[in-house]
Amino acid sequence: MPLKKTEIERFQKRLEQMREQLVGTIRDVNKDVKSEEEKKGYSQHQADEGTDTFNRTVSLEVSSKELDLLREIDRALDKIKEGTYGICEVSGEEIPLARLEVIPYARMTVQAQQRMEKGLL
Repeated sequence: MPLKKTEIERFQKRLEQMREQLVGTIRDVNKDVKSEEEKKGYSQHQADEGTDTFNRTVSLEVSSKELDLLREIDRALDKIKEGTYGICEVSGEEIPLARLEVIPYARMTVQAQQRMEKGLL
């Protein structure tokens, strides 16, 4: 059964909130990485410099994963505008409401996702 207009509106609000939160987090991580780079001096011990580099790398990896998630959220919001939200991109079937409740940016049904992860698609 297709999603009701009220359900789509609810998912849209939730996705917009998630997007806003992620953008803030990414902005903060980028600020932290840049400020650490500016603080770096020649007087630091090599071990401290190694720790700073490690922390920066971890922050950038987290930021990268968040950017991927942001793209997924943006895609879901585009699908709402297109009128295709809640439809599996692989099978064309409706994505169950329970799946969208857990992962509102889901692009596929569980079965299609599993086939893709196994390399069958």
